[in-house]
Amino acid sequence: MKTELIIRSNSSDIDFALLKDGRLTALNNESNGNKFSVGDIFLAKIGKVLSGLNASFVNVGYEKDGFLHYHDLGAQLTSLNKFIKGISSGKIKDYTLKNFQLEKDIDKNGSIVDVLKTGQNLLVQIVKEPISTKGPRMSSEISIAGRYLVLVPFSDRVSVSQKIMDPDEKERLKRLIKSIKPKGFGVIIRTVAENKKVAELDKDLQNSLERWVVMCKKIRNSKAQQTPIKVLSELNRASSILRDIFNDSFTSIVTNDETMYIETKEYLQEIDPEKESIVSLYTSKLPIFEKFGIERQIKTSFGKTVSMSKGAYLVIEHTEALHVIDVNSGNRSNKAMSQADTALEVNLIAASEIARQLQLRDMGGIIVVDFIDMHTAEHRQKLYDHLRNEMAFDRTKHKILPPSKFGLVQITRQRVRPELVIKTKEPNPSGEGEVEAPIVILDKIEAELEKLINLKGHKKIVLNVHPFIAAYLKKGIPSIQHRWFSKHKKWIKILPRDAYQYLKFEFTNSEGKLIK
Repeated sequence: MKTELIIRSNSSDIDFALLKDGRLTALNNESNGNKFSVGDIFLAKIGKVLSGLNASFVNVGYEKDGFLHYHDLGAQLTSLNKFIKGISSGKIKDYTLKNFQLEKDIDKNGSIVDVLKTGQNLLVQIVKEPISTKGPRMSSEISIAGRYLVLVPFSDRVSVSQKIMDPDEKERLKRLIKSIKPKGFGVIIRTVAENKKVAELDKDLQNSLERWVVMCKKIRNSKAQQTPIKVLSELNRASSILRDIFNDSFTSIVTNDETMYIETKEYLQEIDPEKESIVSLYTSKLPIFEKFGIERQIKTSFGKTVSMSKGAYLVIEHTEALHVIDVNSGNRSNKAMSQADTALEVNLIAASEIARQLQLRDMGGIIVVDFIDMHTAEHRQKLYDHLRNEMAFDRTKHKILPPSKFGLVQITRQRVRPELVIKTKEPNPSGEGEVEAPIVILDKIEAELEKLINLKGHKKIVLNVHPFIAAYLKKGIPSIQHRWFSKHKKWIKILPRDAYQYLKFEFTNSEGKLIK
């Protein structure tokens, strides 16, 4: 698989597009004004402590206070508080924890009023960014993520990612980490650490320890400042994306920003020097997202209706409580297949696209998918297994339930950032209101055309469209019309129709009769 990361930067935002074999699979946006990212660590002040919710509000400087539940305090809360007080008072000057005496863990079923007081300073980390009217979700169980390892202070536990399946490799990694990890720190071994040598793991561990020391120094120097204060920032978005997903399949990283280009090269030099050469600076006048076909994919992927191959399509609805996805066959028929096989085929295509859509839009919470009804247990199991395999590449925590008797599949997906919403409709050139962008209509035309080609029996197919759309389909060498001929081995005549509205299209046969 060929993986590309395209980074577009302007004065206020940075957009990151991840392409796999040219297909857009992830789109992230980072605003220069965003000061509350997942992973950021703050020395904050406790606000109201609510015994009824067993939680408290935390002032981290956002317009809405963050939310901290008792179960997110971490068992080592008392040790953390003792350490922070020691740093602030100047009594603790050694930040390695090798001589630090850990306190007793808090009761996992205790009450928050027994461990936190209003006005108290506390070290907290953002685990969920502000969404809608809610402030950030916080945790005081601090962790510092590296490329191969996650460093967890005030712990001694070493755990391995469940995605590493080989028991011998798990044991090897555990043994190596136990031999190099410092006292007072636990370590979570990430999936990408599989088959890595001890030197690479140790280098990553030392980098995280250096970040821990930098954070402690900032806490010591902040005693004269008013809390809250950010004491450790997550890596810039480009570096954090590369840290979490970079692998041997990456073939190019392209950016139009010189500073980002330098930062990305420097980061790759740290984590994989042999891959540094894949980073390039884009200097052409043509916008970078246009060059790589990303703008078109954005237009066709973020609407209410999403077209798929063989004429099938999804309808995606968002409600306050959940997301609903409806799978439609588009009246597709294949004489060579039974109705049950056709339903299974469309459902498998839909499952692949749904897995992509969840990552692309970063949809979280409860997602209900209404697949086409399948009446055999074998087909339902096949769909369930396929959906799980497609979702296996999703790094966000999720759970999938088997299809119900009604053909419904329920998915829960962790929500840590606001869902990505992109407007795909444009002002109607023929009147009031809004219509789908012309590029979306092109996808619908091609899906309908593929259906007609598969049905066969039509010697001549004529596409009737508005003159503007007709001109667009015929322009260029090769034109879209010529590409259709190369693909389907059939010439599609395009007939401009002045009477048609801008986005209306119809297919007719040689006699001018509508093909349904």
